Order: sequence, then C-alpha cells, then structure tokens
Amino acid sequence: MPRVQDADVLIGAPTPLAERYRRFAETLAVVLGLDQITKAWALDALVDGPIEVFWTLQWRLVFNPGASFSTGTSLGPLFGVLAIVMVGVLGWMVRDTDRGGAVLFGAIAGGAIGNLVDRLFRSDDGFLGGEVVDFIDFGWWPVFNIADIGIVGGVILFAARSLLTSRATS
Repeated sequence: MPRVQDADVLIGAPTPLAERYRRFAETLAVVLGLDQITKAWALDALVDGPIEVFWTLQWRLVFNPGASFSTGTSLGPLFGVLAIVMVGVLGWMVRDTDRGGAVLFGAIAGGAIGNLVDRLFRSDDGFLGGEVVDFIDFGWWPVFNIADIGIVGGVILFAARSLLTSRATS
C-alpha cells in the first residue's frame, strides 16, 4: 500500500527538477517571444526614423553585427556559437539550482536565443552573420533590445542573489 507521501508520484505531480525545467522553459519562451515581437514592431515602425518617447528615451532602429557597445563587429559568428554553448550550459545548470535560479537562467537563455535568432535569420553574410536588431535608445547608453535586458538583468539578479545567499549562510 503506497504511503500518503508517495501520492504525488502516483498521480504524476511534477518533480522538483521537472518544475525547475518548466520555469526555465516558460521564462525563456516569454523573453524570446517579447524580444521577437518588439523587434518585428521596430523593423516596421522605425523604418522612417526614431520615435521620441520621453526624457532622452527614444525608439531608434540600429543593426548591431557585434556585441554590446558595438564591440567585436567582425565576431558575430563567434558570439552566435557562444550563445548556443551558453544556452546549453544554462539548461544543464538548472539541475543544480532552485526555482528562482531556473527563472533567471531562463531569462538569460531567452535573451541569448533572441539575439541568436537575429544572427541566424537576418544574415546575408553566411552562417550566424546576421545583425542583431536594437531599438531602445537613451542617447547616453548603447542601443539595446529586450533580449539584452533578459541577459543583463538575469546575470545581475543571479549575481546579487548568489552574493546575498552566500552572506546569509556565512
């Protein structure tokens, strides 16, 4: 006779690992979806020039063949390969984190895939030779997109969370 604690296993409730992977995949899909939807909007709406929003913020269409701050403009294919590796590593690391970490890893992976999609499908220069669509411009900071927010925000929040957790356990 199964014990009451085993009821979740019997009725097919998700395991903690399955739940972490679900959170990872859902967050990845949300970041990727928002990124691609906003990039499609930018490609359509900003073709005639920037749109002033408020303060120094404007929507301005920019194509970036490199990395952040437009560095490494000839290294787009390398950045694409690194993104593929990073997504694989993050997917593997979900096994050893909690639900919050899985969400942050999903945000980072979703951003990486969002920019990878640009490198794959906006290319005239061969495999991973495409340029990333950026459109959020403060005028005093490099132009970026939703994928970049997922990557940078996920990394910063994960680092802060790790630092706070290590201090709490010391």
